Amino acid sequence: MNIRSLSESDAHAYQQLRLNGLQSSPEAYVSSYEQEAKFPLEFYKELLKPTPDKFVLGAFVNNTLFGMATFMRDTGLKDAHKGNIYGMYVAPELRGHGMAKALMLELIHKARKIDGVEQLKLAVVSENEAARNLYESLGFEVYGVEKNALKHNGVYSDGIWMALRLAH
Repeated sequence: MNIRSLSESDAHAYQQLRLNGLQSSPEAYVSSYEQEAKFPLEFYKELLKPTPDKFVLGAFVNNTLFGMATFMRDTGLKDAHKGNIYGMYVAPELRGHGMAKALMLELIHKARKIDGVEQLKLAVVSENEAARNLYESLGFEVYGVEKNALKHNGVYSDGIWMALRLAH
């Protein structure tokens, strides 16, 4: 397994994996396959351009992208000490082999190097116990629950908000 920051040249592979994730786990994401399938490749190229406050990690096996996670720092004057984790996904055929944990450990490692970032936040749907257990094993703590955060096909899912303090 190889984990590295993605760039514009990875846009097609990222787009395919992202769309697969939205199709296979539609209840877990705010966005939808129907919405993002309309986005041009240029949208994903722009998304993958790393900045000092944003990066997307990819996990590869035999040069094929199977996992991803996005870090984006808050930009306000009073909340720039926080960063968000979005779009965490590992293809079903690679789950249970440590890829998600490796992605998260690398994301946390890279976030710690960004000057001023003290806390990471993420949201996970209440039904995704495997993800929640992973985040808790890495030190994330629940700080809130949003009832009926998402609604997919008439079914509501609660959002579990979690945070990891990087500095004291």
